[in-house]
Amino acid sequence: MESEPLQFEPRDQLLQRQKKLEQIAALGFDPYPHKFEWKQTPAEIIERYGQRTADELKASHVQATFAGRIITIRLHGRAGFAHIQGQGQRLQIYVKLDIVGEKTYQLFQLLDMGDLIGVSGHLFRTKTNELTLWVEQLTLLTKSLLPLPEKWHGLADVELRYRRRYLDLIANEHARQVFLRRAQIIHHIRNFFDARGYLEVETPMMHPILGGATARPFVTHHNAFDVDFYMRIAPELYLKRLVVGGFDRVYEINRNFRNEGVDAIHTPEFTMLEFYEAYSDYRDLMKLTEELFAGIVKSVCGDTKIKYGAREIDFGHFEKLSMRKAIEKFWPAEEERLSDSGGAPLESELNRPDGPGLLAKRYNAYARMKGLDPIAELEKSSAGELTGALFEAVAEEHLIQPTFIYDFPTEISPLSKCRKDDPSVTERFELFIDGMELANGFSELNDPADQERRFRAQVESGGAEMPKEVDWDYIRALAHGMPPTAGEGIGIDRLVMLLTDSHSIREVILFPTLRPQKDADTDAAATAAGETTP
Repeated sequence: MESEPLQFEPRDQLLQRQKKLEQIAALGFDPYPHKFEWKQTPAEIIERYGQRTADELKASHVQATFAGRIITIRLHGRAGFAHIQGQGQRLQIYVKLDIVGEKTYQLFQLLDMGDLIGVSGHLFRTKTNELTLWVEQLTLLTKSLLPLPEKWHGLADVELRYRRRYLDLIANEHARQVFLRRAQIIHHIRNFFDARGYLEVETPMMHPILGGATARPFVTHHNAFDVDFYMRIAPELYLKRLVVGGFDRVYEINRNFRNEGVDAIHTPEFTMLEFYEAYSDYRDLMKLTEELFAGIVKSVCGDTKIKYGAREIDFGHFEKLSMRKAIEKFWPAEEERLSDSGGAPLESELNRPDGPGLLAKRYNAYARMKGLDPIAELEKSSAGELTGALFEAVAEEHLIQPTFIYDFPTEISPLSKCRKDDPSVTERFELFIDGMELANGFSELNDPADQERRFRAQVESGGAEMPKEVDWDYIRALAHGMPPTAGEGIGIDRLVMLLTDSHSIREVILFPTLRPQKDADTDAAATAAGETTP
């Protein structure tokens, strides 16, 4: 049974290339062979022989065999040139009828930009001194039926770059470098934790009970069990079960899924590093985090100072502020005349019986000053919830240099230990850089009775982002005894954004989640040509 013809646009280019494919087959060449025995890559050849002079190459008669994609091709009668790209480098080849023979030269004349070929020959320099392979053998490896982006300028539409990442990586060297650096960052993270005795583990991605973070989940159905599962919003509760089981230091580089909004720093599917260390507290992890971040930046960027947009970020120094102090530090002076609370110090308001009401007035005064709508419902919130809302509104955007914010309110930290001297706050921190949260860590709550109370409070509060039931198995695990433990999560995607000067999280995810397109298959050729779709 014959397969259906391809229906991609632009139709004329597709038909032209299909006709060439038929001509190539008629010459006796397999347009899609199974294998090619390459010996070098273009990048390796340039690195090793790029500094050799014409005389040196001629004297040593350097042989090379490599494969890659044609990105330029120029025919000159009985000879021609092309550039082959592989491993991010391009190398010129020279094909001459008298050397390769008539049949192979006919094949060369039927090639297009985008075709994949294998070549073998010796290196020399042209009259313009360009390192070039004098081709002695040429093999077609794959015929490209769709064109590369027009004029090799890359894809013009940003969203199409994400949808057709394979073309973005061919045409856009910057995109390639972003993902090479991402791999270096993850490699450094693994080396860092492996060297400190941590065990890398894998935990479930489908959870029967929502937990480990506060977020709206994705729900999937397991047909064999006939039950719904939640896609993982965090691996925390499973990793801490492993600490109970005797793995004192564990880490996981994991995919999480949160059914929430999409913007420059949020996406439904993202990558986190989570790690847990027994017999430690949150201050130990702040110190460890400084060491980890400074080491990664130094390793992949060459210095602890980097440029992010117009700003310089210094990973050689980390500031520390309590959440309350951060609100007071960045509270605008003009608020005193706008606030009905009279501008009283935050600590004073928290200690008053009517503290939540005064905090709500502070928030609404700030909202009015910024031209936002006041939120009446805030007056029904707890002092801790209002403190968190104030911090997000007032302080976050000012945290440009690496800053640890610690002492989070207990009401918004259901898995953290309370401070002994102040039960209204917990031993929790978040790391902010350029206004983005990069890390979240705390001294883990290991009292099963206290954890049960907090789980019950979460369930009773309701809402789409809250657990619907208490995770009794996790309570049971704590009842068997979890040592004093500190745990932390770090956003890999946001870290890569910083270290590649990328300002959208979709720039650093190979295949980001996007809204499906209608007729997505039939617009592939338009994408390949660098055109936009309606």
